Amino acid sequence: MSNKIRLGIVGYGNLGKGAIQAIKQSPDMELVAVFTRRDPQTLVLDEPNVKAEHISNASDYQGKIDVMLLCGGSATDLPEQTPHFASMFNTVDSYDTHAKIPEFYQSVNEAAKNTTAIISVGWDPGLFSINRVMADSILPNGENYTFWGKGLSQGHSDAIRRVEGVKNGVQYTIPSEDAMDKVRSGSNPELSTAEKHRRVCYIVAEEGADKAAIENEIKTMPNYFADYDTEVNFISEEELNRDHSKAPHGGFVIRGGKTSEDTTQVYEFSLKLDSNPEFTSAVLVAYARAAYRLSQEKQFGAKTVFDVAPSYISPRSPEELRKDFL
Repeated sequence: MSNKIRLGIVGYGNLGKGAIQAIKQSPDMELVAVFTRRDPQTLVLDEPNVKAEHISNASDYQGKIDVMLLCGGSATDLPEQTPHFASMFNTVDSYDTHAKIPEFYQSVNEAAKNTTAIISVGWDPGLFSINRVMADSILPNGENYTFWGKGLSQGHSDAIRRVEGVKNGVQYTIPSEDAMDKVRSGSNPELSTAEKHRRVCYIVAEEGADKAAIENEIKTMPNYFADYDTEVNFISEEELNRDHSKAPHGGFVIRGGKTSEDTTQVYEFSLKLDSNPEFTSAVLVAYARAAYRLSQEKQFGAKTVFDVAPSYISPRSPEELRKDFL
């Protein structure tokens, strides 16, 4: 019998595909099945020992899967799926609607009576959240700043693709170097949202479309672009496919604070990612290890990254960690 942690994946989009890559790099884990709302026969997994199953059959795997990785979207999938699956399995998800996390936590905590459910795992929320707490705890007399990018924004890219005359397009969120320099100086400046980030769009226009009208509609779009310095570039479909098919992202958590009247300290954590979904999946898989271990200790209910000690996500022994990383 294998001593490996047995995993299931719910959802086979970019996150689900990234999770398969991360599990392959984790010798203490094995993937048992991928669950989808689509016809399972349409999934090409290239994993001979992994089953593709319809999501409705997931309950049959109780006792055969130790942790479910929930790889659906935060808007509509996870609010329903996480409580549902947490009633049967240990779970890890990447719920990222920051304003609704408290109520999401409550609903998952009520469902996870005999399971461990780690919510809102990834890099933000997730690793950035840990670093905001660390910085705030160490430098209580200070201010936190979070910058995102340079990165491809899924929501803003979707918004520009809905503009009339746009055949395809992507949008990058780019942090302001000037704003970051001010923050790194430790002066704790007051910055508006627009001062912290700018938006750069790459558009493939429909043939004969009015490019000036497209640019105007994008730049004046409320909630998305109107309050920002927005740049619109028109390119060919070939250029879009060649230069903008990946999903890079990253960002910075920076806190400037004073430890005494004349002593300024700056705490900074940053990420530079070639693939946002692959990195997020790698974080999910590491926290699946923690979900399994916490459940073995009967630490049931909803948890966040704030509740998980770093040793729980590592495949290394406590002795190894003390010797090699302390």
